[in-house]
Amino acid sequence: MANASMKEDDSLDDFTRRAITLDGVTKIVHVAGSGPAVIVMTEMPGISPHVARFSRWVRDAGMTVYMPSLFGRDGAVPDAEAGAAVFRRACVSAEFRALAGNQSSPVTQWLRALAGLAHEECGGPGVGAIGMCFTGNFALSMMLEPAMLAPVLCQPSLPLDNPGGIEMAPDELAAVRERLERENLTVLAYRFEGDRFCRAERFAAYAAGLGERFVGRVLPDSAANRDVPSFFAQHVACPHSVVTAHLIDKAGEPTAEARDQIVSFFVQRLTFG
Repeated sequence: MANASMKEDDSLDDFTRRAITLDGVTKIVHVAGSGPAVIVMTEMPGISPHVARFSRWVRDAGMTVYMPSLFGRDGAVPDAEAGAAVFRRACVSAEFRALAGNQSSPVTQWLRALAGLAHEECGGPGVGAIGMCFTGNFALSMMLEPAMLAPVLCQPSLPLDNPGGIEMAPDELAAVRERLERENLTVLAYRFEGDRFCRAERFAAYAAGLGERFVGRVLPDSAANRDVPSFFAQHVACPHSVVTAHLIDKAGEPTAEARDQIVSFFVQRLTFG
């Protein structure tokens, strides 16, 4: 399935479509695989074929993927006009904090509950999670859930109006740092050097807040795939999506190496603890 076309809508028919209710809120979650759980949170504007492809790579490495539908049309190729409409709706949604740092998006409460449920269902030492772009910081906020062990932040883009901001309250960030140090855990993060939505200032803020527990990796812009869907071509227009739209799936490519590092991080942390 990983070799399917990225230019056609993905049916997601190799995932089980579940309606999961947590804290009185019901969301669709696409689930596949077996083994320890990893929550894959889609980038804007929704679960694209590229996002589904990444989830399959995680699944095929021996894990159970939980891919919640947070916005957009599941499986759709990111279209410029439709994607822009999804982005505008998300920016004014009560579930997200697109602007102004120092506070977590409310949806992270639901995602933390999903991590707890996934751990109950799948067992193992704990749960992993990856956020991308609009959801990039969510895996860090989810570290307030004890079951979460392996957080990955790909091009975390919120808050949109503050390049050096972190979408998390200072006391929550301090609590996460204390837990990382106490349990000898780390946070992986990735961005492209010239990404205008996730700039160097944000990684510097993470490093200041989390110390050596934050492992930030920066890829050269030359490593980005240039053949991208219209949403990215028109509304992103810079190297941005490290493991999805801008990934080049060839041996030796920096983006493919980043993908392999992330999958290995999940395997090591969730299989061996």
